Amino acid sequence: MNENKPVNKHNPNIATILSILFAGLGQLYNKRYLKGTSFIIVEIAFIITSLDFINLGLWGIRTLGTIPGEDHSIYLLVYGIVSILLLLIVGTLYVFNVKDARKQAIKIKNGWKAPRFSESIKEGYDKAFPYLMTGPGLALLIFTVVFPLLFAIALAFTNYNLYNSPPRNLVEWVGFENFQKLFTVNLWKDTFLSVFSWTIVWTIVATSFQIILGLFLAVLVNDKRVKFKKTIRTILILPWAVPGFVSILIFAAMFNDQFGAINRDIIIPLFGGEGLPWLTDPFYTRIVLILIQTWLGYPFIFALFSGVLSSISNEWYEAADVDGATRWQKFRHITLPHILFATAPLLIIQYTTNFNNFNIIYLFNEGGPAIQGQNAGGTDILISWVYKLTFDMQEYSMAAAISLIIGLIVSVFAIFQFRRTSSFKEEGNM
Repeated sequence: MNENKPVNKHNPNIATILSILFAGLGQLYNKRYLKGTSFIIVEIAFIITSLDFINLGLWGIRTLGTIPGEDHSIYLLVYGIVSILLLLIVGTLYVFNVKDARKQAIKIKNGWKAPRFSESIKEGYDKAFPYLMTGPGLALLIFTVVFPLLFAIALAFTNYNLYNSPPRNLVEWVGFENFQKLFTVNLWKDTFLSVFSWTIVWTIVATSFQIILGLFLAVLVNDKRVKFKKTIRTILILPWAVPGFVSILIFAAMFNDQFGAINRDIIIPLFGGEGLPWLTDPFYTRIVLILIQTWLGYPFIFALFSGVLSSISNEWYEAADVDGATRWQKFRHITLPHILFATAPLLIIQYTTNFNNFNIIYLFNEGGPAIQGQNAGGTDILISWVYKLTFDMQEYSMAAAISLIIGLIVSVFAIFQFRRTSSFKEEGNM
């Protein structure tokens, strides 16, 4: 007598539909009661505690308020961004709930049997452990990094400024108007082009100088003929030991037009006159800033390159000597490629850091001197201009728009350079 094998009628489609209707129902259908109950509790708690807040947030980010003096547009914008983040987090969990229910239903249909309660708890703990450890950090990252970034991006598309501040006035969405002002309105256009061009010059020249100086000194000190290497390295690295802001303030005093040591004790005794306008002429101020940044930045580069040079095998240089290579050829084909291969990411970071190097620009002369017809100083870079727009002029939306441009420039530059450099290739393919 032949007995037919019993047919498993467990339907994955039913589990999928139930999990879509309400989180956890699909798991209950699969007889995964603990997991299903957990999903149900989470969804009910979310609906009870957050539904009203999310409704307010979505209305607020869409309208930014309708009654001046009563609705606070910035608060509503914050509520809206938080609501969107909460919806994204809950939506991700909901998608996971649906996929999990369908996946387990398919396994059950194919003959899989759920483990016992104690085994399922142990299995669930093992699988969830990485998420339990990274979950708090991820949540902190979302609300300390992603949220401020989204808030700044949103402000760039509003008209939030000193004369249009809530709660007395309502902030409105203005689209790309702030970006258009940067390229069409004379005051903003002239200032933006001037500040942007100086920012590029400052980034390239100051960073390149400190890299060149650090490389030159590292190669020089690493030469076999140089004695007292430890003493020389200690002396050369001393500028790095002094806090940067202290050095900047000292240099600001030394280059003061009226009482600074550079004019009073060097320029005037040697050349006469009243000295050079270090703080009142943008040309001289920019030169000083580049020199100071070179002084402050080269010790790190020097230490970095010194470590790389000490790891290069002498056999390579001996082989080059046998082939009759000159000092320049050895530097070009052995030393420099190894240095760039090992330090390219850090050198890129030096450029991106100086692009946003607020400290030296502001501490030395607060971005001055003033320039007629512009609302930025003669040595302001984009980040220091953003600071002034935010705290001095209360042009919050314009500051946010420029910050967005800064972020895009730095991101594009970093991605392009990382793709072009060989720092992420295999050493054998160098």
